[in-house]
Amino acid sequence: MVDACTVGSATGFVDLSAAKVAILGVVQGITELMPISSSAHMRVVPALLGWPDPGAAFSAAMQMAALVGVVSYFWQDISTIGGGAASAIRRRDFGDYDFRLVVWILIGTLPIVIAGLALSHSLNSCGSPLRSIWAVGLACLVMGGLLALTELMASHRRDFDDLRTRDLMLVGLAQVAALIPGVSRSGSTLTAGLALGFRRDEAARLSFLLGLPAIALAGIKEIWELYKLGLDGHGWMLLAIGIVVGGLSSLVAIWGLMRVLERFSTWPFVIYRIALGVLLLVLAARGVIA
Repeated sequence: MVDACTVGSATGFVDLSAAKVAILGVVQGITELMPISSSAHMRVVPALLGWPDPGAAFSAAMQMAALVGVVSYFWQDISTIGGGAASAIRRRDFGDYDFRLVVWILIGTLPIVIAGLALSHSLNSCGSPLRSIWAVGLACLVMGGLLALTELMASHRRDFDDLRTRDLMLVGLAQVAALIPGVSRSGSTLTAGLALGFRRDEAARLSFLLGLPAIALAGIKEIWELYKLGLDGHGWMLLAIGIVVGGLSSLVAIWGLMRVLERFSTWPFVIYRIALGVLLLVLAARGVIA
């Protein structure tokens, strides 16, 4: 039996209008793929606008919108790697690079899958300390500091052709940190990629390609959970609006992120994350966000 607390925290978005859900879809779509924490924004934006919290399930289900953006932007990479892996399987050439890359990505996804299943109850419970605004704000500050450190110390020389199994394993482990609200999946994996010496845009490419299975699994899982909770037709309609708007926003966000990383650095995101963390802690201290 599902308790009322769990249901309320999962389906808070049904109390919002279609226009408000669309606005949150834009916020989620943009922040999900940038290293600035979508969970932090989904706490602070509704609070500042005086709207109900849309719930953790809404944010997780919106992973499907992020999936649309990543697949659309990296379609050439995905089709080349996927086609090469399928061809290698038909030839039984298991030493083929594309086949091995797909296997590495799947293996690199295992840490977050295992950790997510093991910690799902504590992470998603209504009273979880990790979901408190204090924890989210501190996570923003810590990740902003780590991103700044890697920006200063990393070599920024390696490209995707230099990718090794160890790299995917380490970035996969870093992805586990994204289970903590405020860390950001994009932020943790981009930081790991930079620490391994990859160029900024190539670190982002690695982050997104490795994240595809995790993003898809998270979205599918949460949609299934909403189905089990008995979400009605109105709720599904609102969720669909959010996903469509979020998908378009995600594509714009990933395009903008890649342009910034190709031409500049991660410093704009470092500054933004630290400022966001400070803002969240101030709002929590003043009782604006419970």
